Amino acid sequence: KEKKRAREDISLPGSSWEERLANAVTPLWRLPYQEQLQVKYESQRKVLQTLASRLEELGLDVQKPGGLCCPLQPVVPSPIINGYRNKSTFSVNRGPDGNPKTVGLYVGSGRERNIVCVKANHMENIPQKHKEVAQCYEEHIRRSPLDSCILFHEGGHWRELVVRTTSHGHTMAIVTFHPQELGQEALATQKALLKEFFTCGPGAVCDLTSLYFQESTMTRCSHEQSPFQLLHGEPHIFEELLGLKFRISPDAFFQVNTAGAEVLYQEVRDLSQAGGDTVLLDICCGTGTIGLSLAHQVSKVIGVEVVEKAIEDARWNAAFNGISNCEFHSGKAEAVLPQLLSSWADARPLVAVVNPSRTGLHYRVVRAIRNCKSIRRLLYISCKPEGEAMRNFLELCCPPDPRKKLAGEPFAPTLAVPFDMFPHTLHCELVLLFTR
Repeated sequence: KEKKRAREDISLPGSSWEERLANAVTPLWRLPYQEQLQVKYESQRKVLQTLASRLEELGLDVQKPGGLCCPLQPVVPSPIINGYRNKSTFSVNRGPDGNPKTVGLYVGSGRERNIVCVKANHMENIPQKHKEVAQCYEEHIRRSPLDSCILFHEGGHWRELVVRTTSHGHTMAIVTFHPQELGQEALATQKALLKEFFTCGPGAVCDLTSLYFQESTMTRCSHEQSPFQLLHGEPHIFEELLGLKFRISPDAFFQVNTAGAEVLYQEVRDLSQAGGDTVLLDICCGTGTIGLSLAHQVSKVIGVEVVEKAIEDARWNAAFNGISNCEFHSGKAEAVLPQLLSSWADARPLVAVVNPSRTGLHYRVVRAIRNCKSIRRLLYISCKPEGEAMRNFLELCCPPDPRKKLAGEPFAPTLAVPFDMFPHTLHCELVLLFTR
């Protein structure tokens, strides 16, 4: 209902553009916080009911009271409700007044060809500092003779802005720029002007810790595809989590709600039941936050992550915090994990934690986990459990299937704990414990 209402509000002639954006991005913003939690609880309940019925179709009797596949705990609230985001991505496009150099968030869709970029000044989930940097970036590109890049094939240069902040007061800004046909000299001029604006000009009020520039001819580029160029300040910003210090690179994954992440990781620590002889397998480990926060209570941590810079951060984080029982592997999990687990002969208990993106785990990763007899306990952290993660849940729990090379004993969903990492939105982080 909330999604439908949000879509309808976009087209309401009486709504202001600010309201339409709030309804599109944070559709629960009008509800008291306790009611938001109830909406999210109901959505997670439906996820578990769906999983139960899908598993029944596979011949498994898993239904618990209420038609759920396992007990569902109440939604754990976010410690911070407003301005909780430590990372915001702002687009550049035409604003409601038609100005093509408007920095904000999208209302509408490409399919309907009704996209409008609306400033995010009123958005309750975005901190004031992010809004300030976005406003300054808009001022800079409006001063620039270069056009914004709305459609790649139509030319233009100025694109996205990413702002990252930490509880230490550090601020990182990353500007994405389409070079089109500009030569190196012209590019150097634009970088110098951008740096001057944020260090000596009006943008100096942002007090940036780091200013990065990325030349990108694609929608998204990794550091390996197109390096992040440091124009000013420090190469990293730093955050504290559960008493540990973490280094963050421009494209490294870090939970967007830092205070919420602390609560989430404490619960993961409890649910893992990892003891002193346990090896913790941290798949999609990002900068190593989960593994490092559990390192003191386990025998060893093995982390796997596709973003090379994040692995560099994870290794630095381990060394800086004096943690020596961790090893981190860079590469796609579907390439690294099967190789890692195929010859697993360690007698110590092995507990796996997976925290993939919304696209879920690659089938080869699920197969490697299923076929490793040492993994008896698995924690799956999903920001979209009704999406591709559902496919993973079924692959983990289905009966052995020789055709799919799923020979290992199936897992069973044991407990579900939802976390509100994204107040005012419909999103909810679900921790699902699987055992066998």
